[in-house]
Amino acid sequence: MTEQRSSEEIEAVQNVVDRVTSWQDGATEGTVHEELQRGFLAAGVTVTEEEITRLTDAIESRHGAVDAQAVLG
Repeated sequence: MTEQRSSEEIEAVQNVVDRVTSWQDGATEGTVHEELQRGFLAAGVTVTEEEITRLTDAIESRHGAVDAQAVLG
């Protein structure tokens, strides 16, 4: 991650990633990206476009559980 995040922020990011992963199985990359943006906005967590792109790629390529902290680490 580009900045140090609190454990609460990391948990919020992971929750959004988990929710989008479960909802968006088979969705287009654009849809996954948009849903991540919406989720982070709703959770009040600031995530850069680069980080969202990395998470989107991980969700698209893994089709399963994604460890947000490992992807953004």
